[in-house]
Amino acid sequence: MKTLHIFDWGIIISYIIFLLWIGISRYKKRLQSQNEFILSGRRLSIVGFIATLVTTWYGGILGVGENTLLYGIQTWFIFGLPYYFFAIIYAIWVAPKVQAKKSLSLPDHFHAHFGEISGITSALIITFLASPAPYVLSLGMLLQFLFGLDLGLSLLISTFFSIIYVWNGGFSAVVSTDKLQFFLMFFGFAILLGFLWNINGTPVRMIQSLPTKMLDPLGGNTIQYVLVWFFIAAWTFIDPGFFQRCSAARTPRIAKNGILISILFWAIFDLLTLACGLYAIGNIPTDQALLTYPLLALDILPIGFLGLFLTGIMATIMSTIDSLSLISAITFGRDILWRIEKYPQELDPVFYIKKGLMIISFFAMILAYLLPSVVMLFYTLGSVLIPGLIFPFLYSFNQNLKISDESAIGWMISPIFISGLWFGISMLIGNPLLNIEPFYPGIVVSFMYFLIIRSRTNYGN
Repeated sequence: MKTLHIFDWGIIISYIIFLLWIGISRYKKRLQSQNEFILSGRRLSIVGFIATLVTTWYGGILGVGENTLLYGIQTWFIFGLPYYFFAIIYAIWVAPKVQAKKSLSLPDHFHAHFGEISGITSALIITFLASPAPYVLSLGMLLQFLFGLDLGLSLLISTFFSIIYVWNGGFSAVVSTDKLQFFLMFFGFAILLGFLWNINGTPVRMIQSLPTKMLDPLGGNTIQYVLVWFFIAAWTFIDPGFFQRCSAARTPRIAKNGILISILFWAIFDLLTLACGLYAIGNIPTDQALLTYPLLALDILPIGFLGLFLTGIMATIMSTIDSLSLISAITFGRDILWRIEKYPQELDPVFYIKKGLMIISFFAMILAYLLPSVVMLFYTLGSVLIPGLIFPFLYSFNQNLKISDESAIGWMISPIFISGLWFGISMLIGNPLLNIEPFYPGIVVSFMYFLIIRSRTNYGN
């Protein structure tokens, strides 16, 4: 296998040094309130908003390459199109409301609308849902590939870098690094596509040579399977990253327009990554599908360009790890550990956020080691947990819906229990129970729960 030149290593190391400078040096002596640490004082500009939202969305880039090599254009129909759809709805309907509410976190929102225990319950669910585990795994796989390290050690290094520069800087450090990482991820894949185009011919010619299966929107899977991924994209509504950035935006207009512009950049990046992945079909062994993009780069990119591309891959992954590590730390540290203290108002929530950062990062490393499949991690967490929060969150904006804290908790827990049980049984028998994916029973239970709540209230009066 082709090895990296010292010039390529120099580019990668320079990037790592920059991240360390952002987290350790630039913010070392800054004392921050929770509003500053979590939301950068609600001063997020349109440029920062777009950079941090776009980059955070692509931490599973190795999984995108894996899925494209195995299933072709299906990747766009499960990882692209559905997210545009729900993001547009979020931008138009939800984002301005989130910005106007001025909550510090998504569990804060649940706490304000349903009650204290509901807020803590939602925080526990979001802690798992926003886990950086899939992205820690992606970076660990990349480090293992580049350095020949044991997976466990690679995951340990990945976990360390997931917390080092957000420890002092919080959300401000995340935004600062995301501006550079935005450029690196686009530039890296533009380089790769340019060389693939030059060496292998135009994308049109490449598509014409692909097997029919690779041009099937279903990728050889069932419609039900693809639809599950479509509904998993509804995670957008309860994505704490979206919520955090909309809350941090300077104005409701920035929150709305920032998402709409981000969708355009997502579409461009999806075209770049999909095209590169399609070029790999027939050229990269399927048993190395997770490393599709790095293997392509090693095969065709010259010195310097290879280092830039690999840095772009690392930036794509790191931009998600840092964001989700911070969000999970806020959710677990502030919205659970800090809130359950007897007199939380007398304690510093930033201390608890940093405590949560250590705990969540360790948990993410263990989860990535036990379930070493990026796509499987997405599917498992999404199928089981998302049904518990979507309807409660959406209907929390309706002032006519008044329910007790206990009812709200049941509304969150019941769908997760059903989806989790369905998933467990499906794993035991080797196929989806009754040929129904676990997401569907959970979301049906959540909707039925809403109908029961509605019938017991004065909803609509």
